Amino acid sequence: MTRRALLGSAAAAGLAAGCSSSPRKPAAPAAPDPQTVLLTSLIANKEQLVSLYGRAVAALPDRAADLEPFRQRHTAHLQALRALLPGSGQGPASSSPAPPVSPSAPASGASPSEGPAAVSVGALRDAERRAASARPGQMAAASPALSQLLASIGACEAVHVVALGRVRG
Repeated sequence: MTRRALLGSAAAAGLAAGCSSSPRKPAAPAAPDPQTVLLTSLIANKEQLVSLYGRAVAALPDRAADLEPFRQRHTAHLQALRALLPGSGQGPASSSPAPPVSPSAPASGASPSEGPAAVSVGALRDAERRAASARPGQMAAASPALSQLLASIGACEAVHVVALGRVRG
């Protein structure tokens, strides 16, 4: 068989396959990247915590100076998590600030009847305790870099539980 005949038959076979009467099944969508799913969840939870602190600062103006450093640390955690999110446009060394969170914005999952007065220092401690206790399980499914960040964030949240015990609200 000549080279020309071989190429011609290969081209004809390709055309025939492209014109087949049986419909092709579309390729199954790729499963979402587990790290991206985890990061998206972590970011959403951290946004809720930042919002909770904002609501607490609004509800407890006499404790605002005590609570603001906690909120700022969570905002820094949020920025670090966003920097790891693929396609975020931020690299790990990026220093772009996280978007501001309105102190009166309700946390996701909060009932509409909950106003700023519904947030107490005890509620903040409970939220910090839940967040810190979730970190080991999240680290098990995370990449090494994300695991290191989660360990640091979890340690900070655990210290917040203790430190919030000293804040009267």
